[in-house]
Amino acid sequence: MQEYQLKYGCNPNQKPARIYMKNGELPVEVLNGRAGYINFLDAFNGWQLVSELKKATGLASATSFKHVSPAGAAVGLPLSDVEKKIYWADDLNIEFTPLANAYIRARGADRMSSFGDFISLSDVCDKSTALVIKREVSDGVIAPGFTDEALEILKQKKNGNYCIIKIDPNYKPEPIECKEVFGITFEQGRNELNIDENFFNNIVTNNKALTEQAKIDLTIAMITLKYTQSNSVCYVKNGQAIGIGAGQQSRIHCTRLAGQKADNWWLRQSPQVLGLQFVDGIKRPDRDNTIDIYISDDYMDVLAEGEWQKFFKVKPEIFTREAKRAWLDKNTDVALGSDAFFPFGDNIERAKKSGVKYVAQPGGSLRDDNVIDTCNKYDMVMSFTGIRLFHH
Repeated sequence: MQEYQLKYGCNPNQKPARIYMKNGELPVEVLNGRAGYINFLDAFNGWQLVSELKKATGLASATSFKHVSPAGAAVGLPLSDVEKKIYWADDLNIEFTPLANAYIRARGADRMSSFGDFISLSDVCDKSTALVIKREVSDGVIAPGFTDEALEILKQKKNGNYCIIKIDPNYKPEPIECKEVFGITFEQGRNELNIDENFFNNIVTNNKALTEQAKIDLTIAMITLKYTQSNSVCYVKNGQAIGIGAGQQSRIHCTRLAGQKADNWWLRQSPQVLGLQFVDGIKRPDRDNTIDIYISDDYMDVLAEGEWQKFFKVKPEIFTREAKRAWLDKNTDVALGSDAFFPFGDNIERAKKSGVKYVAQPGGSLRDDNVIDTCNKYDMVMSFTGIRLFHH
């Protein structure tokens, strides 16, 4: 197949639309459903991300993409009982394979943003992973293959129209890539940067104790950023992204956005949230929305008389700002990556509030000394990579 006709482009009024190869055949096969323009953008960016994560860590990897940026990315480490509960996986009667764990983590980190995602998997999709995907609201999945059982399970989604794409894992693109904007062709060398544990050797802070887990987490952060619309920062803990800020014009706004997502991920593990008693029959997306409001400053939207009864069997106590801060202070050893240098120490100050201990960024700001001093104030470990990772 040299070309594939799309239903339309980014929007329904943008026709005709297709993907095609100037030379040779497309490295993908659509096994089910009909893929769209944005689906393929998400699929190809996501596939690059997970294949690089697998190469760097040796672990099964998954990512959940929305609008050409990842909402979550993770490797297939075991899930704790608490993680299973906050990701709505505690009732799953499956074998928790590494690939299933990777997707549960990638989807679960920011379930609000992952709603209606496009999934990328580093390994052949197995039955367990397919069963996890089957019950989530999702547009499609790309993987190097699917077991027969997994394929039949996935074909049942969206009334048989779920988009399933198989990609050739041995495909290598040309070293020069092109795209057109306003009728003008842009050309550049592909970003073939290899990110591994040696990427973080230039430690510029007083504390130079970069743990093996921190190296893995920083690797995940930087590979995730490589395929996230810039400006971007990524918070990672224990093998999964817990907060991704994409496409912000100001880096501090990006750091705050991603930090708030990381905070929400941690607050969902608090006794106050784990103890919420939801009404019977409430759907998972509605639970996600309710929790998001409950832990926000707009909590009265779900706690007001006449409202809370729609969501809870028992009216919860208000999760006060002081109680939330006390719980957030228990989050530690978080890794933070940035796709370009931090221009001010305020980014580090904000990162500290979300438990950041390890930082990786290119360096090169006129205020590097201020940023380093701020890290030293909190005994953080910071690496200057010397490499920017803008993605557009």
